[in-house]
Amino acid sequence: MAAAENFNKFLDKSGNFRESLSRDIRGMLSLYEASFLGAEGEQVLQKAMDFSRGHLHQSIPYLAPELGRQVSKALRLPRHLRMERLEVKNYIHQYSRASTTKIPPSLFELAKYDFDMLQSSYQTELGQITRWWKELGLIKSLGFGRDRPEECFLWTVGIFPEPRYSNCRIELTKTICILLVMDDIFDTYGSFDDLVLFVNAIKRWDLDAMEQLPEYMKICYMALYNTTHEIAYKIQKEHGLTAVAYLKNTWIDIFEAFLEEAKWFNKGYVPTFREYVNNGVISAGSYMAMVHSTFLVGDAISKDTISMMKTYPRLFSCSGEILRLWDDLGTSAEEQERGDNACSIQCYMRESNNGCDNENEARKHIRGLIGKLWLEMNGLAMNTTSLPSSIVKACFNVARTAQVIYQHGDDRSTCTVDDYVQTLFFTPSATY
Repeated sequence: MAAAENFNKFLDKSGNFRESLSRDIRGMLSLYEASFLGAEGEQVLQKAMDFSRGHLHQSIPYLAPELGRQVSKALRLPRHLRMERLEVKNYIHQYSRASTTKIPPSLFELAKYDFDMLQSSYQTELGQITRWWKELGLIKSLGFGRDRPEECFLWTVGIFPEPRYSNCRIELTKTICILLVMDDIFDTYGSFDDLVLFVNAIKRWDLDAMEQLPEYMKICYMALYNTTHEIAYKIQKEHGLTAVAYLKNTWIDIFEAFLEEAKWFNKGYVPTFREYVNNGVISAGSYMAMVHSTFLVGDAISKDTISMMKTYPRLFSCSGEILRLWDDLGTSAEEQERGDNACSIQCYMRESNNGCDNENEARKHIRGLIGKLWLEMNGLAMNTTSLPSSIVKACFNVARTAQVIYQHGDDRSTCTVDDYVQTLFFTPSATY
């Protein structure tokens, strides 16, 4: 029996959820949370979501304060979509202020101790990354580019929060730090002719190829080349996997996608929505991050797994599309002020059959697409056998972390990235 069919016992003869269920608010909250685990075509779970959401909204004014806060928070963001370590902190906060709790005090203290121990590990890792970043000297040498190692590390903690992934977090953060600088070159600093030279040099992937580049691009080329080979060496040493060709190809794909966006800007061309998203998944770095992660983690990698790294699994694409769309929701206003390329919001408004000229409606549509991608990911996760479970989970975590990173740009009432950095890396559990 399919998992969704377990909910049939809550239906009446008409196939609708029984109204009597609405009297149990905690049960309704559990039903609502469970509905987000559904895949495409599981209509009973869609009915569960609609039914429980409506009744929970209506119940809020009549609930005790603490339960009301839990319900309101779930309606804003269900647990399946939340970043793991932030949710741990939220649980500690929630139980520290609850007037009655069934959790033994010793277990609560153990949870706080676990949080603080892992936070200490994160601090050590962040220290290593910060030292590496300063020694690399990329920002100092260039005089431009985003200098955000803490934000980059927040990404990797979101994707791989568990203690055993320490090395993966450190190495993956390095790639994200470099990616941000490369993105700045293509977005704001490099001339179009220089960008073409740079992409051609990257495609050759040898040190002689950079001789024709401007000095600042030579520095970037060396930083990327050396860091990629250092990561490949660590993968070879730890897991016995020869990964350099796969890592290199993800960077070539990114720079070709960057150049495509530069061509659009140069010609004043507005791509179709699908053109934009397909290219944007690559330029956002999601494939790069997931391929590097697969080799860095090294869990149960088969020939089938490695072959999937050449063309990228659909699960990577779904996760990457969510990242791309959340990025646009969070940064669209700022980028349009700078005169950047049209993003998914503007592309949708331009080609909408309904003649959408309202940005709020376009944003609502984009959030709806994100919801559909989550359904597709849920289904893929249940049927994907060639990817290690650690990487399947990481795909979900990319999507969860994207919402954390970018939602403050779409909803000014939420916390900023700096707030999350402080919460996870520098604020001990005893604060709550």
